[in-house]
Amino acid sequence: MSAVPKPIYNADQYLALEEGAEYRSQFYFGEIFAMAGASRRHNLASGNVLASVHSQLKGRSCEVYQNDMRVKVLPDFYTYPDIVIVCGEPEIEKRNGDNLLNPTVLIEVLSPSTEKFDRGDKFRFYRLMPSLKEYVLVSQDRVNVEHFYRQEDNSWLFTSLDDEGDVLELPSVSCSVSVKDIYDKVDFSEETFD
Repeated sequence: MSAVPKPIYNADQYLALEEGAEYRSQFYFGEIFAMAGASRRHNLASGNVLASVHSQLKGRSCEVYQNDMRVKVLPDFYTYPDIVIVCGEPEIEKRNGDNLLNPTVLIEVLSPSTEKFDRGDKFRFYRLMPSLKEYVLVSQDRVNVEHFYRQEDNSWLFTSLDDEGDVLELPSVSCSVSVKDIYDKVDFSEETFD
């Protein structure tokens, strides 16, 4: 018995489908992956980061988006990071909606179904974006925030924050968020499925 082959799409087909879709999907080299809903812990951690950063960016030439800003990483890779910060003039590809081309900071809250990809190929391709200065991974099953900061020589400095007394510093956008605030109301005893 042979497996049914998965359909392969091009970026134009994906963007046309995405424009009328009831749910968001990621496009990754010809394949379309539906994005599942997030758990309560995921939403709390993401919302806490967004609220803190948003208040710090008021009156500045930066914008912050949560969940629904599609980012064009490569011609064959479009995704929706949990939080996107862009400073300066946003470069937008107007192609079946808005596709951001120049994020400054990308933040992902890790889910069991996406953690391997967020740490691996996704970050590998994110690093190819010259505008990207910082990448942050937020665990939802324990206190742990991983911060990657692009250095002048294009290497990445890694910092792991594992204590509620730690502070996530985002130097490229002059913001800081306490780890305690990131995990405000997050209950690690709750079971999660995303």
